[in-house]
Amino acid sequence: MRWSVCIKTPPFVTPVSVQHSHCVYNFLNEVALTESPTTMTPLVLLLVFLASIQDSSCQISVTQPSAPKSVSPGGSVTFSCTTGSNVYSYMAWYQQRPGQTPKLLIYGASTRYSDTPSRFSGSGSGTSYSLTISGVQPEDAGHYYCQQGYSYPLTQ
Repeated sequence: MRWSVCIKTPPFVTPVSVQHSHCVYNFLNEVALTESPTTMTPLVLLLVFLASIQDSSCQISVTQPSAPKSVSPGGSVTFSCTTGSNVYSYMAWYQQRPGQTPKLLIYGASTRYSDTPSRFSGSGSGTSYSLTISGVQPEDAGHYYCQQGYSYPLTQ
């Protein structure tokens, strides 16, 4: 038996996890309770009650076509991303160059991060989002990922 609580929080907040006996508490996101072989404590009963009054469909699906794209320097390319439910513009885009960690480019669907060049632009709303690179440069080669930040767990 498993209960879950969906708690919507501001985007881009790092979750904190604490494990105690048979319960896992992920503060700022989902609270997952596993069935305990012993009697239920008052805290567990409270969390079960909260689970019964909250939306339990926490995970939002994110679909991004995986086909590679080729573009010549100076050209334009657009990447698309679709979510299973409305994420209210809580969409981020990341670039991962070969051998490097992902780098945030766009947040809030269309706001460029501080050092993101102006050739990168994000758009979209509801369940449909896109990232466009206009005037592609050789250093733009890499993988591009979208990530919804409306509901935990964050999905990409």
